[in-house]
Amino acid sequence: MPDTTVHAGAWWLWALALGTAATRTTNPLLLGLLLAVSGYVVVTCRPRTPSARSYTAFLKLALAVLVIRLVFAVVLGSPIPGTHVLVALPEVPLPDWAQGIRLGGRVTAEAVVFALYDGLKLATLLVCVGAANALAAPTRLLKSLPGALYETGVAVVVALTFAPHLIADARRLRAARRLRGRPDRGVRGLLQVGLPVLEGALERSVALAAAMDARGYGRTAEVAPAVRRTTAALTLGGLLGVCAGTYGLLTAEGGTYGLPVLLAGLAAALAGLWLGGRRSPRTRYRPDAWNPRSC
Repeated sequence: MPDTTVHAGAWWLWALALGTAATRTTNPLLLGLLLAVSGYVVVTCRPRTPSARSYTAFLKLALAVLVIRLVFAVVLGSPIPGTHVLVALPEVPLPDWAQGIRLGGRVTAEAVVFALYDGLKLATLLVCVGAANALAAPTRLLKSLPGALYETGVAVVVALTFAPHLIADARRLRAARRLRGRPDRGVRGLLQVGLPVLEGALERSVALAAAMDARGYGRTAEVAPAVRRTTAALTLGGLLGVCAGTYGLLTAEGGTYGLPVLLAGLAAALAGLWLGGRRSPRTRYRPDAWNPRSC
């Protein structure tokens, strides 16, 4: 049974934590464990929604990224020196202004292994994002965003849901063509399916714009000028504090001030978002609630 009691933000925080862990290592064993964990959770907990079926597409995209990274390392070379030559390809001479770039030449085992680890890290990050899309549709996050970020959240949600809806439309059209006895593979099938998919995406965008306009999207409440200035100062100062604190935590020199500055920036940013939410008088229909399972 799919788990629908977990907050959408909890799933996205979990996926972002896995992605952050993937960016901090190149150990293939750890990356494989992250892939296995994300795949197991998606298989056991994803709901039966169109966005849940996008996980397979993210897996294919991650595999394509890994293959492309290896091809670039073989064809264009790698800055990693190596002594174990696997194959020597014909090298194409390049002009002087293209120094540092080569086509062909020696392919070493060290360069291939480095490209494999680097591509696997990026592929794991893509799979983690796909797991978040499969477990919790981005539209669910829109209910939990502060009022000050509603407009930005709508834009992000529309961008994140484009790929799942595109995949769902393509599968629906390919199934309809197979039922009619028409080809759905190859270049011809792609061309005949691509145009209806793009038309469906355009119609969905127009319908979304009409629905937003009918529901009073962009309506704001009147607030005092002092509140607006305080909101802008707290939000901007908080974001700068978060950036400075994060930089301090990532560097050895800023280990003493990084955490206090980060916490102060988060507090200021949250206060600014709370004040900014007073300009957006909106209600939420059946919002997701945090519970012990979400924690």
